[in-house]
Amino acid sequence: MFVCSCNAYRDTQIADAARKGARTACEAYEALGNGPNCGGCLDTATEIVEQVHAARTASHAAFSNAAD
Repeated sequence: MFVCSCNAYRDTQIADAARKGARTACEAYEALGNGPNCGGCLDTATEIVEQVHAARTASHAAFSNAAD
């Protein structure tokens, strides 16, 4: 799904940037080549970045618990 119509960024691109280390929506946009323009998409982009990092945290916790 398109999240940012100004830059034509898809949810998958933003999630991939988050998996590669972007901690905020703006960092994800910068990693993709352009910062946000109008800002109308930042709430959705922020949710995507947060979901990626929450899933990573949960995955790491599950792995740590399994190792104990």
